Amino acid sequence: MLQLLLPLSTLWGHILAAPAPTQPHGIRLEGDLTLGGLFPVHAKGPAGVPCGPIKKEKGIHRLEAMLYALDRVNGDPTVLPNLTLGARILDTCSRDTYALEQALGFVRTPRAGPPPERLVGVIGASASSVSIMVANVLRLFNDMGAAPSPSR
Repeated sequence: MLQLLLPLSTLWGHILAAPAPTQPHGIRLEGDLTLGGLFPVHAKGPAGVPCGPIKKEKGIHRLEAMLYALDRVNGDPTVLPNLTLGARILDTCSRDTYALEQALGFVRTPRAGPPPERLVGVIGASASSVSIMVANVLRLFNDMGAAPSPSR
């Protein structure tokens, strides 16, 4: 499985090499329960551009580690019998404000498309200050008992 994950740095780079400021960068894997992930896949971009070049060691490697762990858990029927873990992994672009914007994607209800996943936890971000900020925001929506609509 590890050999299959290594090309992710190349794949992510081709798919998200020129991200639009409003376009979220991420990966979604279906499952009964979903783990969120916030990783600095890209470095900070220049002024006016949220994302810069890909960060292999601190970004892609952490992303691959999460995917590998999910694959190991899902591949062992004794760990979570009758359940599969999915993922929604988002790029923070090494910016705290961008990470917060991305994290709001975990609680937004889409206007169209698949229903929101059942998010049970979030791994990351890489900086404690960002993790605390994201945790505080996500806790607000957990206490409300529902995700906000896109119009809020």
